[in-house]
Amino acid sequence: MKQYEAVIETMEKAGGIATLGFLYREVFKIKACSWNTQTPFASIRRIVQQNKHIYKIKPGLYALEKYRERFNRQGIVPQTEAPASDSFDHAYYQGLLLEIGNMNQWETYVPAQDKNKPFLGKTLGEVAQLTEIHPFTYPSLLERARSIDVLWFNVRGMLSAAFEVEHTTDMQNSLLKFFDLQDFYADFYIVASDKRQPEFCRKLNYSAFSEIRDRVKFLDYSYISKWHTKLSELMALAGV
Repeated sequence: MKQYEAVIETMEKAGGIATLGFLYREVFKIKACSWNTQTPFASIRRIVQQNKHIYKIKPGLYALEKYRERFNRQGIVPQTEAPASDSFDHAYYQGLLLEIGNMNQWETYVPAQDKNKPFLGKTLGEVAQLTEIHPFTYPSLLERARSIDVLWFNVRGMLSAAFEVEHTTDMQNSLLKFFDLQDFYADFYIVASDKRQPEFCRKLNYSAFSEIRDRVKFLDYSYISKWHTKLSELMALAGV
């Protein structure tokens, strides 16, 4: 089997759409294909960028050309042609954050209202490790935490990191959630397009958020994609 055929077969198994990270972790499991090269990951990148049967949706995400019309109907369109649907983008980055957390051995959680949202052939609920949030605090604060887009917990069931994906919504609401959870030793992140970083800086500078100003970080979509891809590469090298 040729290398490009192995990549296409791996994408087929994933429903015709896959992240670079997924390809890094899965394509080498096809024993009929040999990757006798010192740069196998570069070979995968070359294939997805140049093969006529594959097209790019956004950085780190590729699909098979034969399914283009189906994905278009679902609002999954190339970033260069038109904006993807808000629901796809939001769930997509939630899914990446869940997978990053899983690969880092965190226990991951997604809100109940998001569990059935699709993520590359699965649902977010299938990617998340927890079906219920750990009871790490008082009921009133737990209720607040349950609505955060992605949570990571350590092995002791304590909150380690909280992520809010802000595609189009007002990020001030997310900052208020983080404010309520400021007494916990956790990291807080707003994930959004780099175009929204000035808005993030402006709102974080409100006097009401002075106590968490140094605790909340901004991560743009490109960073999340690269983080997911690089971590997947390391996992593949480790044979995990």
